[in-house]
Amino acid sequence: MTISLPVDPLATGGLRDFAQAFRDGRITAEAATKAYLDRIAILDPKLGAYQHVNGNALAQARAMDALRAVGTDLGPLMGVPIAIKDLIAVDGMPTTAGSHLDVADIIGGESSFARALKRAGVVVIGKTKTVEFALGAVGISASQGTPWNPWDAAVHRIPGGSSSGSAVAVAAGLAAFCGVFGLKTTSGLYPTDGVFPLSPSLDTLGFLTRSAADAAIVHAALDGEAPVAAAPARGLRLGRPAIYFYDDLQPDVAACMDAALARLVSAGVEIVLVDLPEAMERERLFPTILPADLIAILGRERFLSERGQMDAVVAARASRGLDTLGSDYIRARRRVVELEGVAARGLEDLDGWITPMAALVAPAVTDFADFDRGLSLALTITRGAQPANMFGLAAASTPIHGLGASLPVGLQLMVPAFAERRLLALSCLVENLVGPAPRPDLGAFV
Repeated sequence: MTISLPVDPLATGGLRDFAQAFRDGRITAEAATKAYLDRIAILDPKLGAYQHVNGNALAQARAMDALRAVGTDLGPLMGVPIAIKDLIAVDGMPTTAGSHLDVADIIGGESSFARALKRAGVVVIGKTKTVEFALGAVGISASQGTPWNPWDAAVHRIPGGSSSGSAVAVAAGLAAFCGVFGLKTTSGLYPTDGVFPLSPSLDTLGFLTRSAADAAIVHAALDGEAPVAAAPARGLRLGRPAIYFYDDLQPDVAACMDAALARLVSAGVEIVLVDLPEAMERERLFPTILPADLIAILGRERFLSERGQMDAVVAARASRGLDTLGSDYIRARRRVVELEGVAARGLEDLDGWITPMAALVAPAVTDFADFDRGLSLALTITRGAQPANMFGLAAASTPIHGLGASLPVGLQLMVPAFAERRLLALSCLVENLVGPAPRPDLGAFV
């Protein structure tokens, strides 16, 4: 029997067009939500993006339609079906933090961030899988299952992490925030109550959307501002780190980055080589800070008694925190504060830094079967993303694989703390110059 996959309600036009169609009565929140729920029912048995699907989603959608019918307008996100990472508490839905351990006492009640989204009128259709306690950047989870990267139906490739299920859901059109643009906001921009706290000093909330333009709409809706427009190219100065970020790039990644940089230069952007040797310090700082923070959050006794229920790799990484000296931890935290100052000074005369998001395209899950090889791959994969967090910056990844790769490639922009509007304007410029990213062929998953 041939199964017909419902059309993604936001396949064309993004959030802006959906908002207009919703207000004009050309689409309802109920119809959009049902389309996504049907797509989840067909695709997710193979993709495994969702931890929980909300049985009340259609009722919530009908409530948004009823409000619209009587003239209530909650803003540009009203009626939009979304998914929320299973690290964030939402009333009426379980929150596992990707673990078999019961950590409800740590997470607490519904998060302020989830409530803000609800006030904006979204329909939460479910919770997406996460790496256990968010301690992992490649997306592999022995505890809850590793979501299948939808770009390759034949080979189970990593989806990236820790938002593994969210990444798959957005790539496969299983929620309205359906693309591969990612925004990492500055730590402290959004409250993190009701969120499992891997590292309270580094944790940050962000979102994955179809495009930079959609991310600008979401950010503006939550902040009560008008969305930013793409930045004008002429006069912009972006720093290109001379070492580390661009080391040992796979050919496809290098080709896409070269093409994207060439388009920026042709449009009038000045690319400036910068020295940023401090970026490699993340290789010693993160293994000191993150495991110690997780042990402190879970509690030493709970970790020791229940670690057997955890993903073995996550447990092994976390166990390093058992032996971390307080003096080493304090020095590492102080160094992070110093590095935030280094980054702020380095960006004073620049509009941002530009790097690859990762040095390679998604490896197969089986490449991580050997612990040492997996650790080496993970270190390479996180080379682009971790420094932005360490430096306390806002960062975004824009898909550029349309410039010459068959698997996703991301271009990363980093800007000073709390300069998210500048970041989104720069990202919209890149998006306009490189064009929309190709979408994965989902036919083999139906």
